Amino acid sequence: MAPAPPSQGSLAKKELVREVRLQGALLGAMVGAMWAEELVDQFVFHGRLNSFGIHPREPRGLLGILTAPFLHANFAHLAANSIPLLVLGLFVMARRKRDLGYVFALSALVAGVGTWVFGGGGTVHLGASTVVFGFLGYLLALGVFERSFWTIAGSVVVFFLYGGALWGVLPGVPGISWEGHLFGLLGGVLAARVLARRSVRRS
Repeated sequence: MAPAPPSQGSLAKKELVREVRLQGALLGAMVGAMWAEELVDQFVFHGRLNSFGIHPREPRGLLGILTAPFLHANFAHLAANSIPLLVLGLFVMARRKRDLGYVFALSALVAGVGTWVFGGGGTVHLGASTVVFGFLGYLLALGVFERSFWTIAGSVVVFFLYGGALWGVLPGVPGISWEGHLFGLLGGVLAARVLARRSVRRS
């Protein structure tokens, strides 16, 4: 007797599990790459790789638009970014798993370009906090753009957990790239706007 074919619900569950694993691996790989880079930088290059950060309005600083999110001043700096990056990344995947890479890329790009154009002269900007603020901006804005119960509820939860970090977009603290935070946040809001429109079209 031939076994019964898998039900549609069973196939959908397997596909969901596969996508969760894939996107979870992507998030883990992002953070893992940051730790691997920092280990190499500290023990092999003795911090010299940080020169590949964003140097505002300098041609050599353009490469930093791509590399800066993976560079950190030290392990404490990296650890401080890793936890919110993982937590907020999981929140991003809770809505739709495949959004993670898009939000990461757009947040990093907008933050990098904005910092290169508007950052203070003679400074170097680096760190994954730009993407952390991108995830934060995405999650806070999604409820505004989609206006569904679950996205609004998610935005409220994220605000209570990380809303205090929004002070980081204001200037005043030496050594903190408020420009990167501000433009990362804006990049996340832009990602929420684009993805919300796509969701409406699919509906």
